[in-house]
Amino acid sequence: MDLLGKARRLESTIARRFDRAARDAVGAGTCEPLEIVHLVVEAVEHEIQPGGRGKRVFPFNSITLSVLASSREGRARLEAVLAGDLPLRDRIVERLRSKSCPIDDLTLDVAYVARAPKDWRHPQFNLAFARVTRAPTSDARRDPAFARIELTVVRGTAERKTYSFAAKRIDLGRCPEVRDTRNRLIRTNHVAFVEGSGEVNQSVSRRHAHLEYEPTSGGYRLRDDGSVHGTSVIRNGSTVAVPPGSLGVRLRSGDELVLGEARLRIRFDGDRPSPPAPS
Repeated sequence: MDLLGKARRLESTIARRFDRAARDAVGAGTCEPLEIVHLVVEAVEHEIQPGGRGKRVFPFNSITLSVLASSREGRARLEAVLAGDLPLRDRIVERLRSKSCPIDDLTLDVAYVARAPKDWRHPQFNLAFARVTRAPTSDARRDPAFARIELTVVRGTAERKTYSFAAKRIDLGRCPEVRDTRNRLIRTNHVAFVEGSGEVNQSVSRRHAHLEYEPTSGGYRLRDDGSVHGTSVIRNGSTVAVPPGSLGVRLRSGDELVLGEARLRIRFDGDRPSPPAPS
């Protein structure tokens, strides 16, 4: 009887696996981008752990999302939703906060793949969680000694849509952290474009450029840090190049910063934004 029971349990397990494989084969490609977003947020919520004394914690501060995008059109649709008016990272942070798990230093990296590996839990996406040590970035927080500047991403995908700083130096580049060949941290980007999120983001160097505060003028200059695809400023329809090693370009409200193919629009606190430059 024990052997018969084992055989029946094995048969049931095999049947469930075949059913799941069949559902995956039929369902692959059927989820719309917004449905994927909701599924991802729910999967993140499931990682919340009890923290003792009735508290709950989210044990990670870094998430890597791999998404199946078998065509350029499919990838474009996904990017439009993942980085829309309410980006996926912001949705995740809001859900965690609603579950009494506030987190401020969460990073989300998105990678698009043409073929999904067999070990993915969902046929269209996979999540990898980690906890990484952050380098201190106190000089990029709001300091009353510096003018406040607001940067809005208008082309490309960054960790947030809008940033606000009052700091001596603001580093711009791809990925939150830049490390050398020995994995030593050499730079933290305060505005970080997401790794592997399309050709626009890949045109941004890891150490692309930085903004530097000028006490004499009370404004900021944009300087290139030896980027591969160049840095420039679009102002009133004209493009001003920012060569590496130069003194940079003094910025005005409404300027667009061009990093490779990515763009950021700036505004100084208290100033009305200028009309956007034509594409």
